[in-house]
Amino acid sequence: MSVKVAIAQINSTVGDIAGNSRNIAEFARRAAERGADIVLTPELSLVGYPPEDLLLRQAFYAKTAEALQALAIELAALPDLYVVVGHPTLQEGRRFNAASVLRNGQVIGSYHKLELPNDSVFDEKRYFSSGEQALVFDVKGTKFGINICEDTWFPRAPALAKEAGAEVLLILNGSPYHMNKQLLRLDVMRANVTSQALPLVFANLVGGQDELIFDGNSFVMDAAGQLVATLAHAQEDLQLVEFDGATVRPGVMAPVMSIEAQVYQALVLGVKDYVGKNGFPCVLIGLSGGVDSALTLAIAVDALGADKVRAIMMPSPYTADISWLDSRDMVERIKVRYDEISINACFSAFRDTLADEFKGLKEDTTEENIQARIRGTLLMAMSNKYGSIVLTTGNKSEMAVGYCTLYGDMAGGFAVIKDIAKTLVYRLCTYRNSVSPVIPERILTRAPSAELRPDQTDQDSLPPYEVLDGIMQMYMEENSSIADIEAAGYRIEDIERITRLIKINEYKRRQAPVGIRITHRAFGRDWRYPITSRFRE
Repeated sequence: MSVKVAIAQINSTVGDIAGNSRNIAEFARRAAERGADIVLTPELSLVGYPPEDLLLRQAFYAKTAEALQALAIELAALPDLYVVVGHPTLQEGRRFNAASVLRNGQVIGSYHKLELPNDSVFDEKRYFSSGEQALVFDVKGTKFGINICEDTWFPRAPALAKEAGAEVLLILNGSPYHMNKQLLRLDVMRANVTSQALPLVFANLVGGQDELIFDGNSFVMDAAGQLVATLAHAQEDLQLVEFDGATVRPGVMAPVMSIEAQVYQALVLGVKDYVGKNGFPCVLIGLSGGVDSALTLAIAVDALGADKVRAIMMPSPYTADISWLDSRDMVERIKVRYDEISINACFSAFRDTLADEFKGLKEDTTEENIQARIRGTLLMAMSNKYGSIVLTTGNKSEMAVGYCTLYGDMAGGFAVIKDIAKTLVYRLCTYRNSVSPVIPERILTRAPSAELRPDQTDQDSLPPYEVLDGIMQMYMEENSSIADIEAAGYRIEDIERITRLIKINEYKRRQAPVGIRITHRAFGRDWRYPITSRFRE
């Protein structure tokens, strides 16, 4: 007798237990209408992932337990449907990352996660104790085991499930996105699950949570490690697969996307959820006529709609005419509200105020930073007045080496492209224009410039971005040694300069707004270097 398993790839909001419960129930109803026998939801789907220090609050567990029982009763209206729900639980003073099986108004079994990740963006050992036992339940003669995310990154938990009689493994996941993460997931599942002749159903969370993006991309593998069904990238989805015993029938395969399309859609999801889940009515973007603010604007409009995005151009005495023209061109294409507010009078007032203090001193980066801080102040003033959030436009290359101004272009509430290297910025713009040409071509071909002094370009202060990004990737993302970077063909002068800048600008990055993570190592949760340090490699 066949068993239909529904993968409920849902977008949970941390702490919105009632809203998440409603979403689970709605997906379960839709699955039941399509003939599902089992509905599998992601890790901690009832409370959102990761709840972080909410997991230290007694009330959090009380409300979760109450909601779980209420959900079980509500789902009794769907007779004989098994719904697997992720949630935290508190038992005899110990906290567990759990998954419970609901059926006919009852919790018929619960599983506690065995393997607790404690690296990269994870710190589950801070909150949870490890489980010890497998959970297997029978549906129409087929035995289904449960694992949770990290369990399947090691062979122990899948082996315990198989020893307990599991023929198919159901895996709840809160697996955050980074580029090429899906390929890694598939390799790990083949190594630890299907190598034991267990087919698997992998249900992953989707949605933005602060800097993390959960990309969905849920999938089903047969016992030979072949993909037989895949779900959508960066959006909610519901798909059913059918098992004849431990044999799975082929299901729907989502379209394959380029890496640029994946990243772009992840950024769109990150903006949509950060703005929406935090209740901001709209966003403000300082538009410069450059590539970074152009990309940020395109992402914001795709995420929120043009009616919730406002672009502000704030020209200074050094703003080139083409910057005005290109900014006006783009906002006309993308149809957002656009305003121009000159900072000339403010800049003159600052100069006059500091004239005696700076008498006899040459103009330098001080005056450049004053311009950036005027712009930051104006944007934050409008943010205060209208309740809008400022989206900053700095990229990872700039953040790495400190080519940014504290309380200036770093001022804002959410850093959309904080983890996007400059070379990837251009690739994403090209991808977006392949969908529809919203970014003027000249923005992509002119030399990048902060336009804070006459005839300025970024390369006056920095190596070519291809060099900067390559060294940054090896040193910061891959943790390569100086010798290995030099062996890759980079000049030692460039390596020493860039790695020094990365180290001495940690104090700036600590004060930067939270931003979207799309690499396996981003500045923020992944990167915990001391500000005060005398270590030199």
